[in-house]
Amino acid sequence: MDEESTARDGNQQTNQWSINVAKIKIKTNRAAAKRFRKTASGRFKCGHAFKSHILTKKSTKRKRGLRATNHVRAEDAGRVQRMLPYL
Repeated sequence: MDEESTARDGNQQTNQWSINVAKIKIKTNRAAAKRFRKTASGRFKCGHAFKSHILTKKSTKRKRGLRATNHVRAEDAGRVQRMLPYL
């Protein structure tokens, strides 16, 4: 009888401590996810401002420059990384 009570107590104790507690998942900021992509080197690329409308007054050279890839600055990369934890 003592063996049964010891085994029963042991099982309860094992079950109590063997439960895996999952870590809390961080939500991705969906607005940021639509605006930024991560490159192979780990940097974030994003779109340029001022290139969607009222393009007639902007010079061709300026518009051509806005087509080039734009990268997030180093000062802002930490904030973007916090908004996009799983990229």
